[in-house]
Amino acid sequence: MSSSDIRHTKHDSQPVKRQHTARYYAERVRESCTARVTKILCAIFLCVILVVGIVFFILWLSLRPHRPRFHVVGFTVPGLAQSTGFENAEITFNVTVRNSNQHIGIYYDSMAGSVFYRDQRIGSAPLMDPFFQDPKTTTVVDRTFGAATLTLNSKRWEEFRNDRQKGTVVFRLDITSVIRFKVSTWRSKHHRMHVNCDVAVGQDGKILPAWKNKRCPVYFS
Repeated sequence: MSSSDIRHTKHDSQPVKRQHTARYYAERVRESCTARVTKILCAIFLCVILVVGIVFFILWLSLRPHRPRFHVVGFTVPGLAQSTGFENAEITFNVTVRNSNQHIGIYYDSMAGSVFYRDQRIGSAPLMDPFFQDPKTTTVVDRTFGAATLTLNSKRWEEFRNDRQKGTVVFRLDITSVIRFKVSTWRSKHHRMHVNCDVAVGQDGKILPAWKNKRCPVYFS
């Protein structure tokens, strides 16, 4: 084989380079620009979502409603030492209600209280008319359950006296209220709130020091 044939064979074996058209390059440029614009728009969208999320999180931390705080300040059962005290029995209590929210007010549309002894209700009555409680304020709720609101008989009073001789008579004060939260001009839906306050009195019928100013559990239904 001659040298010319060898050169010709080598030349034929090399791949043929294809030249792209102007339309091809225009489409590549268009696709590149579209991808860049899409990436920029996605980045802007994600940044907006992040900023909005942070703003809402901060607002939620500052405006999320806290439950009212209830503390029993006073609770007395006068005449506990009398054998016939049930005939003119009275139960007097004093409770503080604290709205600890910074920017949220609370509407109390209703409030009623009940006193229980050994899980048996012995008295019940409305406590306060509807009222509004401003943020960072405390309201005092006091009431006396007398003959008209107490259901006591000699047997129940004798149980009181038996516990009194042991040094402690334990009661439970339940408060039920329908409330709404208020932020500026916005008002929430109604929430039914329950407060359970266990309290004990001594032989003199007055609240024992260990039970005074004790915080009461609060829950909603």
